[in-house]
Amino acid sequence: MIILITGVGGPAGSSLARQLHERGHQVIGVDMAPVQDEHLGLFLQVPAARDASYVPALRQIIKQQDVALVIPTVSEELPILAMDQNRVLLESTGATILLSSETSVRIADDKYLTMLVLNDDRVPTPDFVRGDLYGRPSVAGFLPHQYAIVKPRVSRGGRGVRLLASSQLTDGSQEMSASDLVQRFAPGREFAPMLFRNPDNGKVDVCVVVEKTELREGLIGNAVSVQRCEFDATTAHVAQVARAAVASLDLVGPVDLDIRLTDEGQPVVLEINARFGANSAAAPELVDSVLQYASLHAPGKVGNA
Repeated sequence: MIILITGVGGPAGSSLARQLHERGHQVIGVDMAPVQDEHLGLFLQVPAARDASYVPALRQIIKQQDVALVIPTVSEELPILAMDQNRVLLESTGATILLSSETSVRIADDKYLTMLVLNDDRVPTPDFVRGDLYGRPSVAGFLPHQYAIVKPRVSRGGRGVRLLASSQLTDGSQEMSASDLVQRFAPGREFAPMLFRNPDNGKVDVCVVVEKTELREGLIGNAVSVQRCEFDATTAHVAQVARAAVASLDLVGPVDLDIRLTDEGQPVVLEINARFGANSAAAPELVDSVLQYASLHAPGKVGNA
């Protein structure tokens, strides 16, 4: 199969390129900056996702290279590619775009909206409040604890995330706005469940739980290392919450979540990425499910590699 990966220079994209190459598929990678990767059959440079020429450029590559499957891995591009007119334009080439609906992607892209929807559906989340509302007596009382997390509502990775003591939140030294999300810090173990929810029937075909064994900034940040979890009561609970969260947002395809345990051991959803994450090599069955789905939806293009 000829498969195109966007953001192939990033952690998620490069991991996918290696996994697909090892399975014998022809991988085409695109990115804003030049990338050298032995697992790519072809690399092509493209404009930024927000550039008006990005979608037409991507369509031209898909058509010229007879791509069967497109796997987006860049958070900023997901809301753009999920727009109905752009999805129709890209899929008019005959390729399958592995992406959730525009509504679901936009909710997952905004961490505050994600919390609101999950909370409405009674999926466990940390206590949270929008940055510009913090400090109002009606909503602020539940948040000060030992620590809180302040993060941009729209961002990827650990960009802009701050771990603050409750005193820092109440002394007025921290600037927060409507673009920020404030969450009560969950101090327990952190997990990164990975799921594949079949777009055809809404069934979760794969759910693998890995634990983040080391974080870049100690208590917070991207995972430096992960370990696949054995099945036990805790990981079963984490998987249950992850499945409920994905169903709540009606996400399909590959989904990557961040979940932590509270003091009481309750898993709470911190955020959701509507795409492959950086740790997919720890769950090879995730890629297998994607390939199986693609083979059913692009039968005329399978075997071209």
